[in-house]
Amino acid sequence: MISVPGHIQAMHVKAAKSHADVVMLDLEDSVPPDQKANARATAIKSLADIDWGRKTVAVRVNASDTRFAYKDVIHVVEAAGPIIDILVIPKVNSLKEIHFFSGLLDGIQMEKNMAQDIRIQASIETAQGLEAVSAIAGASQRLHSLVFGIADYSASIGVGLTSVSGHGESDDELYPGHRWHYPISKMVAAAKANTLLAIDATHGDFKDLDGLRRSAAMARAIGCDGKWVIHPAQIDTVNQVFTPSEQEIARARSIIEAVGTAEISGRGAFAIEGKMVDQATVRLAKLLWEQASHLGLV
Repeated sequence: MISVPGHIQAMHVKAAKSHADVVMLDLEDSVPPDQKANARATAIKSLADIDWGRKTVAVRVNASDTRFAYKDVIHVVEAAGPIIDILVIPKVNSLKEIHFFSGLLDGIQMEKNMAQDIRIQASIETAQGLEAVSAIAGASQRLHSLVFGIADYSASIGVGLTSVSGHGESDDELYPGHRWHYPISKMVAAAKANTLLAIDATHGDFKDLDGLRRSAAMARAIGCDGKWVIHPAQIDTVNQVFTPSEQEIARARSIIEAVGTAEISGRGAFAIEGKMVDQATVRLAKLLWEQASHLGLV
């Protein structure tokens, strides 16, 4: 999921041609206050003019406690709602933000006779939001995914400015292990309990592809389904990490094929390559096989 500033149309064009699955036009943190109105107008023009192909198209609006939020939703969704798949809500602290934006979307869709529902991605980036994450994840049928906001979360809990960007690129030097394991795992559990996707935060140093790969691999290992990126150079690395490998696909195939054989069918547990496999393992194999099938890898 690549984030691009809403007021810079050239970046929108490049993002649409990239290998990212989701393009997010950002009206929030990457846009200066005096450019907010321009960002809305530019985003509307890009949504209408650019061929997005099979991309999932998202727009991040400003937080509900700002003077920009309601205009972001009304202006952009009324003008380009049928093109927007996801509305990204920053700094979600409680159910009230989800209800606010969901209500606005309800009204606009009725007024404009829009057939499809715009889904919501809620950004968990404060201590308050993390404490309420289970309630947030179940707040609306519009919810599509949760995403971890690393820089604002760091500010929320008062860890200091530990790198130039504040987006996790020097964590290995500061903490023995995965510094954000607890908040991301808590977010993942809330997301999956409500059949939502869980998305990892950005990696601020876009030149550090090794660090990005480690960060993405850790996120995948604890249940995230994808990762935000802030630069096109990061897309291929993240796609590689979150795409099932040939080894994983072969492993899933062997498990699924074994389950279908007469001598194993109906058993609760069985052995493959000297290792015990039970029904939980079979479910894991089927999930990975479904992902690989969706991506056209099998």
